[in-house]
Amino acid sequence: MDLKTRTKYLKRASARVALHMAFWFIHRLPYKALKVVMHVFIFVWSRMAIRLRRIAHESLRIAFAKEMDEKKRRRIVRDCFENVGCSMVDLIYYSEYPAGVAKRFTIEGREYLDRALAAGRGVVVVTAHFGNFCLMMLNLAQLGYKVNCIIRRTRDEDIGQTIFKAMSKVGVHPIYSIPARQSVQQSLKALRQNEILCILLDQHFGSGSGVYVDFFGRKAATATGPIVFANRTGSPILPVFTVRDGADYKIIIEPPFELQAAEDDQAFLEKNVTGITRIIEGYIRRYPAEWGWMHRRWKN
Repeated sequence: MDLKTRTKYLKRASARVALHMAFWFIHRLPYKALKVVMHVFIFVWSRMAIRLRRIAHESLRIAFAKEMDEKKRRRIVRDCFENVGCSMVDLIYYSEYPAGVAKRFTIEGREYLDRALAAGRGVVVVTAHFGNFCLMMLNLAQLGYKVNCIIRRTRDEDIGQTIFKAMSKVGVHPIYSIPARQSVQQSLKALRQNEILCILLDQHFGSGSGVYVDFFGRKAATATGPIVFANRTGSPILPVFTVRDGADYKIIIEPPFELQAAEDDQAFLEKNVTGITRIIEGYIRRYPAEWGWMHRRWKN
């Protein structure tokens, strides 16, 4: 086993151990004590994740260029790691005790969601790796909505199965993005059953089936799924985001995104994916520490 393979193995093994330790602590500690212990883990993780910190700084420089100085970038990276860590703690805790999640959330714009579902064609919820998006879906499921989410398979099968079981346990049905044919079939079925289909539209999508649109002034490869599904089924598209509200969270549901006509299919996809991407960028600009900057959004 060469050094690169050994390093990869150790990283995945460490992630598995950390995840199982988190579940172990959850069953033995009250929430307040758990938060204290996990803050220590988050601090250690943020210092050890040198590569992720470097990517976060690079991404911020690309996005904000001369708009942001080094001091502010460091603060956002620190807050970003803190938010990601706290979000994971909350997700793991409330996946075991889902009844308590409703106390942590307020919802702005819920009438848009109820009105859309009343039409009977399901709803395509477009969101991002922004705020505690997983807990947002859990909260919607606890409120009685049928929630599905398209997710990527993790590189580590053990971690992937743990996450899949945790999501399913609290009423959020995961749909793996691969194999693509099965993913499409399950997604269409969910919409035709008048359910919510959540799609995260903020990561690099370099498979060749996406489109390149402006994101912070640079072209970024972006998936077209929400547009394709909405156009095919007549399901409305609702942009939905979660932001911190003191120690708790607020879900913001935007009005329906209206699809814009274009001269051909390619232009139609590019025009509408651009429109949704602008909404996502707007939220990231307003709440920069809420987004996952550790992802290489502009790979090519």
